[in-house]
Amino acid sequence: MNVTTNNYFAHETAIVDEGCDIGNGTKIWHFSHIMPNCKIGENCNLGQNVVISPGVILGKNVKVQNNVSIYTGVTCDNDVFLGPSMVFTNVTNPRSAVNRRDQYAKTHVGEGASIGANATIVCGHDIGKFAFIGAGAVVTKNVPDYALVIGNPSRQVGWMSEYGHRLNFNEENIALCPESGQVYKLSGGIVSREK
Repeated sequence: MNVTTNNYFAHETAIVDEGCDIGNGTKIWHFSHIMPNCKIGENCNLGQNVVISPGVILGKNVKVQNNVSIYTGVTCDNDVFLGPSMVFTNVTNPRSAVNRRDQYAKTHVGEGASIGANATIVCGHDIGKFAFIGAGAVVTKNVPDYALVIGNPSRQVGWMSEYGHRLNFNEENIALCPESGQVYKLSGGIVSREK
């Protein structure tokens, strides 16, 4: 039987441990496990076979596709997209015989960022707001706001709009998002959206 509370929906095969804070309208699908002391915002969607470890924080409207594990030390702001089978880590030098639970490195994913299918985010590196991590990329350093990164190890190859379109800057370092009409400015290696 599926579980629907006043706050969220959980498929009957999902396990939701006590001590979770789950926001209104969130959906948790088949074979997922939500561990204690995590915080999941409103209107999130957690696909099949997702694991959320203790202490993880997800903002509002976070989309987690199938087969993603989000480990202790990870925080995601509002409107983050985590593609199918993407990977977070939380220990930089794991060994089976060595307990490093007190050495978890933190990873922060900024508002509106998208991480593509099968990408790997090595712990201790932050993903900027509205950044776009290409499918299969291996992130080994911080990613700036609005950056487009691809490859292994990942490298920046451009900039993305908040709508997910590649930005092409003119000679005055101004770019226009073709779908939204939003204007962006590049200055000193930093992209900002004009108000």
